[in-house]
Amino acid sequence: MKVVLFFEAGNWEELEDRWEFRGDLGGLKSILVEEEISLRASATQPAEGNPPVDPLLQVTGAGSDEPNEDAWSWFLTQLKEIIGDTEELALISDRAPSIKKAISTVFEKAHHGACAWHVAQNIKNKFKCADIMGSYWSAVNAYRCEDFTGYMIEISNRYPRVAEYLENEVGFEKWSRCHYPGLRYNITTTNMVESLNSMLVNARDFPYVALLDVIQEKMSKWWNDRRIVATAITTPLTPSRESELRPRFAQSNGRHTSQLNPITYHVKGGELEGVVDIFNKTCTCKEFDIDKLPCVHAVAAAHHAQVSVYNLVSPYYTKEYYLLAYGETIYPVGSQSQWDVPNEVVTRIVLPREVKEKKRGRPKTSRFPSVGEFRKRKNRCGKCGAYGHYKKKCNSQIGSTEGNPPTNVPG
Repeated sequence: MKVVLFFEAGNWEELEDRWEFRGDLGGLKSILVEEEISLRASATQPAEGNPPVDPLLQVTGAGSDEPNEDAWSWFLTQLKEIIGDTEELALISDRAPSIKKAISTVFEKAHHGACAWHVAQNIKNKFKCADIMGSYWSAVNAYRCEDFTGYMIEISNRYPRVAEYLENEVGFEKWSRCHYPGLRYNITTTNMVESLNSMLVNARDFPYVALLDVIQEKMSKWWNDRRIVATAITTPLTPSRESELRPRFAQSNGRHTSQLNPITYHVKGGELEGVVDIFNKTCTCKEFDIDKLPCVHAVAAAHHAQVSVYNLVSPYYTKEYYLLAYGETIYPVGSQSQWDVPNEVVTRIVLPREVKEKKRGRPKTSRFPSVGEFRKRKNRCGKCGAYGHYKKKCNSQIGSTEGNPPTNVPG
C-alpha cells in the first residue's frame, strides 16, 4: 500500500496526539516519499497595489518559487515532531540537493533512499548509455547480493564509468533493493508523487488556499473510495497482495522440504533452494526478508510445519490494516471567514518576499523536466495547424471544395 500524507501547518500538538492514538503509523508503512512540486499559485488574491503575502506561507517558505533547504528543513522538522525518528522509517526522494541535505540534517536514524527512476535518467543523460538500462533495473530489483553483483559486472564490463558512478557517487545503499539498510518494501521510485503532480497540473494556478481545497477534496474522495473497497474485501489480505501470494501455493507443490530445527526448514526444488526461518520470517532467497510476504520457500515450509501462511505475512498487508489506514475521514476546513486563527498569527508582521526581476517573454506554464527526462513532441498538422495528427489523416474541411458552387456551369 502506497500512501502520501499531506499535513496542514497549524496545531501540531493536536495532530501529534491523534497520531499517537492511532498507534504504529495508523496502519501505514513507515515510508515517506518526497519530491519537489512546482507551484505557480499566489499566496492570496491581493487588492490592487498590494503584494501577495501570506504570513504562514512566508514563514514556511511554501510561497517560494523554488523549494530550498530551509523550507524542506522546516517541514521535516515539524514532521519529525509527529512521527519521530527511528531506524524503521524510510525516506525516498529524488537526488535534489535541498532535499538530500535537509533529510541528513533532520533525520539522523531514518534511512534515506534515492528514486531509482531519477538515477536511471541521470545515467542516460550523463553517459548516453540507454542500452544498459536492462542490467541496471535488474540490479535495482535484485533481492540477493550475489545476483546484484552479476548485473553490476555486466554494467562494469560495458560502461566502467557508469559502474563507478553508481557505486561511489550515488551509493549502492541508496538505489539497490538488496543493499538498502532499512525497509522500503517494493518502493523503488517516487512515481506516486509524480501522479500527484499530474493531478495538480491545473490547480497549480490557483491561489494557495484554493489549491489546498482541491487537495483536500481529492484526498477526501480517495479515502472514502478506498474505505469502501477495504470494507468489501473478503480475503485476509488486500487484493493486490492476495493475488501475488495465491500463485505461490501452486508453485510450492513438489518442493522437497526438510526440517533442520524447530523453526528452520530447508526447501529444495525449482531454480533456487532456500533455508526458511518461520519464527524470524526470513529466507536465504531474501524475498521474504525484504517484501515481508512469504516467498515460495516460505509457503512450502509453512505447509510442512502445518502453520498458516497468513500468519507469516506482514500485518501491513492485511485487511485490518487497510481499514485502519483509511479509517479516518478527511473533512473540509470550511470557509476562510469561519477559521479560528490564533492571535499570534493575526498580529504577526511579515514582509513580502523578495521579488525577482521578471524575465522577458511569456511566463512558463509547465514545470522544468528533471535531469534526463524528455517530453514527446506533439505532431502538428500541416493542413489545419492543429496538434496530434498528420496532414494525411486530417479530417478538417479547410481547403476542400465541398459545398462551393461549381465553376464549370455554362452561362
